[in-house]
Amino acid sequence: MKALIVDDAKVVRVALGRIMNQLGFESIEAADGLQAIEQLEEHPDVDVVMLDWNMPVMNGYDFLITMRGMSQFSSSPKVVMVTTETSMPSMLKALAAGADEYVMKPFDKDMIAGKLNIVGLECSA
Repeated sequence: MKALIVDDAKVVRVALGRIMNQLGFESIEAADGLQAIEQLEEHPDVDVVMLDWNMPVMNGYDFLITMRGMSQFSSSPKVVMVTTETSMPSMLKALAAGADEYVMKPFDKDMIAGKLNIVGLECSA
């Protein structure tokens, strides 16, 4: 399985990539939503997008709207928001836009594995 990790913080991409690899995913990275669109076009077989909200160039919410508007990505891949945007209105807005789950930073391997299982992605943890 393949995960696209989208976060402007390199340290978060590395940490989340390490967790995803431990859970049996191949991971690719993007530093913003625009790079993430490019990665999806290059890797249409992505199973899950781990998506930050607050990023320069294109934020996570705008990426989500754009991605779900593309016919080949309207219902997949699964999207798990991994963010510090913890207000209920933000969560509801992301879920309404097509996110499948929500993880608050900071996170750990068990939290990520649990959310992946909720969205139907079996982990090898």
